[in-house]
Amino acid sequence: MIVFTESIRTGHGCLSPCTFTFSTPMRVSISIVAVLLLTIACKTRQAPSPSETFSYRSVVVNGQSSGSFRFGNVTTTPAIRLTFTAPLDRPSAMTAIRLRPTASSQPLAVSYAFGGNDTTVTITPQNPLSALTSYIVEVQPTLLSARGTALKTTLTASLITAIDSTDKFPRITDDALLDLVQRQTFRYFWEFGHPVSGMARERNSSGDVVTTGGTGFGIMAILVAVERKFITRQEGLTRLQTIVGFLQTKAKTYHGTYPHWLNGATGETIPFSTKDNGADLVETSYLMQGLLAARQYFSSSSSPDETALRQTINGLWDKVEWSWFTKSGTENVLYWHWSPTDAWAINLPIRGWNEALITYALAASSNTFPITKAVYDNGWAQNGRLVNGNTYYSVKLPLGPALGGPLFFTHYSFLGINPRGLKDAYAAYDEQNMAHAQINYRYCVANPKQFVGYSADSWGLTASDEQNGYSAHEPNNDNGTLSPTAALASMPYTPTESMRAMRFFYYKLGDRVWKQYGFVDAFNLTNLWFADSFLAIDQGPIIVMIENHRSGLLWKLTMSCPELKRGLRGLGFQGPGL
Repeated sequence: MIVFTESIRTGHGCLSPCTFTFSTPMRVSISIVAVLLLTIACKTRQAPSPSETFSYRSVVVNGQSSGSFRFGNVTTTPAIRLTFTAPLDRPSAMTAIRLRPTASSQPLAVSYAFGGNDTTVTITPQNPLSALTSYIVEVQPTLLSARGTALKTTLTASLITAIDSTDKFPRITDDALLDLVQRQTFRYFWEFGHPVSGMARERNSSGDVVTTGGTGFGIMAILVAVERKFITRQEGLTRLQTIVGFLQTKAKTYHGTYPHWLNGATGETIPFSTKDNGADLVETSYLMQGLLAARQYFSSSSSPDETALRQTINGLWDKVEWSWFTKSGTENVLYWHWSPTDAWAINLPIRGWNEALITYALAASSNTFPITKAVYDNGWAQNGRLVNGNTYYSVKLPLGPALGGPLFFTHYSFLGINPRGLKDAYAAYDEQNMAHAQINYRYCVANPKQFVGYSADSWGLTASDEQNGYSAHEPNNDNGTLSPTAALASMPYTPTESMRAMRFFYYKLGDRVWKQYGFVDAFNLTNLWFADSFLAIDQGPIIVMIENHRSGLLWKLTMSCPELKRGLRGLGFQGPGL
């Protein structure tokens, strides 16, 4: 007899022991049954398998990882390795993991290589990717593990391929390239100048909005164009007659001072902001800088037209009430704005160091409303508080904020003021501008934030458009946006570095940045963004400062003004020709 005891599950799910007794003849068959029952019972008592965790661990492109899943400067044949927490179902992986251009939903043909017990898959494109193009690596939630667990989340990583190092345009001499850049950039002011006023539009989408300061830069560009024979002297004179005639008879002024923006057809003020609807002294100083240079250039005593032009410019120059912008002499500082509706509400004093040295220089040079040296020392120089003296990237910076600020500080006032050999109680201005440009260049080469595209060939931070607006880019405000005007208008200070940048922008970036009016305003290779805009205040300095590097034309003209010599001497400046 065999006695077999087994626990069986009751109706309540509990296990209870039961005893079965069988006769000897049934021993063999019962033994088989007993084994089967034991097997079933053991399986019943086993704990269920734990649920599987299935997610991604990492994405690595060409051996480099990125916490943000953004990869820049990627080769055109990248190896993209994705690692997961569990082995993959291979057929699922080959449909759920895709590589496609960002601008398209169509996946590219790729090869798949599995490793790490199928926890890793490396995909490579079957054909080389396009240079300087954005791509997306996409892992769909339909991806399954080998045990059938779905990923359930979408994983995306972005790739931007590196610049194609081939030349996009035929090589020409450096002198020919300088000519080309000046000529092409000049088209912004010549072909796109306002048809009524002749003034410079704010930007290539501005319609009737013309800019006072940008027009001053454009006037200087016209002088370069005449000198370089891009246009004739008579053509340049005719355009200048149009501009000064409009400024004299139609353009709105406030105490002889122009607003930031005007309507190029009517001359009415277009507010720059809510309370900035009247005089802008800094913008006016840029305009006067250009007009005085033009007065010196069109100097023929035998031409009635040139004589009349000079007389009109003198009238505009003498009407600017510079000293009134010390709040009628009550303060030892010039103020930037005045509003016919809100008076001094903006209340922005013009203090150094920034782009406005020319404002104090011209205010001190006025025949009719000059300021005193006390206004310069107390207002602009803040009794020496504009001095820096610290060293950045092995370069000592005489003036200004840490790391120098945006490069337009070295451009706008120095379109006309020659910094070479110029000094006062606070700085030697050739040293200041060279130091600022070098610091900006060295910062970009060091590239502490690791933006794509920064190098000895591609550098320059200044105020310009950016992907979602406009900003004054500089080392302390750097988001990967480079502005061609920054490096190119620094040509007198960094001739070798600026020329390298010009070659790179033209030959390597090619038609991504080279357009109808020269180089576009800005670009960002980290985000693969290129501006489609051109701004007068950025295009003008490119032409003018390249010319100052080549011939010193605008420096010679502006510094030949007897009023400016007198004014600079009165402020304590020393230098050649003063």
